[in-house]
Amino acid sequence: MTTNEDRVQPNETTVPLLHCPAPEETLAFWRALGFEVAYEQLKPYVYLVFSWSGFQLHYGPAPKDLDPAKEQSGGCLVMVDAVASYHAVFTEAMRRAYGKVLVKGLPRVTRYRAGSSRFSIVDPSGNTVVFIQRDEPRDVEYGGSTELEGLARVLDNARILREFKMDDRAAYRALDSGMRRRAEGAPVVEQAMALAGLIELATALAKTDQVPEWGARLQALSLTEPERTQVEGYVADPALLTPWLPAGP
Repeated sequence: MTTNEDRVQPNETTVPLLHCPAPEETLAFWRALGFEVAYEQLKPYVYLVFSWSGFQLHYGPAPKDLDPAKEQSGGCLVMVDAVASYHAVFTEAMRRAYGKVLVKGLPRVTRYRAGSSRFSIVDPSGNTVVFIQRDEPRDVEYGGSTELEGLARVLDNARILREFKMDDRAAYRALDSGMRRRAEGAPVVEQAMALAGLIELATALAKTDQVPEWGARLQALSLTEPERTQVEGYVADPALLTPWLPAGP
């Protein structure tokens, strides 16, 4: 007679094992974000386990030539019910521990735009932990919509680069090129969204000398109140637009 113990059961648990080339920095970072160190071993080899809420992150030895700065260590996905609340908790913990939200270099957290379905934390060891809304729409376009044209397609591609590929520089280049090649004849609200994105990305990339140029162009546009709201929703921090975003008529 065959019992349950003799059969493969569909109740497996997988545990991602992340490379840890920077154990001391990784310990300090996750502790700062409120994680409990469930297991800590540095010799004869690294093995770390961090616990927070209902999940764990496990770290093991890294190849000797692994450079955390290249961010090729690895990563994992964390599926959650309400992604915005996770971002709020972690950014608040960063403010308490570091005096600011870390958005550049290692470690860092990606910006969260209202209504987005994911954000990422990149740890000091170069791993990317992606928090994803469990009910993220199945029709989310990860490669840029082929149904869009002109500046609307540029905006969509920049969204993909910024939110899914975490490449601010590529997103900035896409919007910069799009405004030079596609802005003429595009709806005013699309032009404003592109300029808002350029202001936000220029600030994040320390290209602040270019912000006044984009801001002046944004300020010159005439937007309705609904269009203004749409533009604010395109960026993670609408406060960056306050000096430039014109009020509706």
